[in-house]
Amino acid sequence: MTTLLAVALSLVFLPLGLAKMAAVPFMRRAAAHLGMSIRLYRVVGTLEVAGVAGLLLGLTRTPLGVAAATGLALLMTAAAVVHLRHGDPPPRAVPAAVLALIAVAYAVTAVAAA
Repeated sequence: MTTLLAVALSLVFLPLGLAKMAAVPFMRRAAAHLGMSIRLYRVVGTLEVAGVAGLLLGLTRTPLGVAAATGLALLMTAAAVVHLRHGDPPPRAVPAAVLALIAVAYAVTAVAAA
């Protein structure tokens, strides 16, 4: 189960993180919509890619995976809050909230399996 969750999270976060780091047009628009600088959005993308690396390395080093999942859960919780504070309708915050919950599920499963 831990492997499945790590791979699923990685398949979501890796392309999104890389797109933020590269500042592709749709990510520039997303950053502008949220009132964030491209530089800050690139930092977020870097954190997402680092989280992916941590999740995958965590398959052999559980504490690293748990730390990465915790970081991604916090990042996604912050993303949901930013969307809501920005005035987006609640459904816009749901994907971030769901990803936060999946990251928590990974952390819990990894600790239970250790």
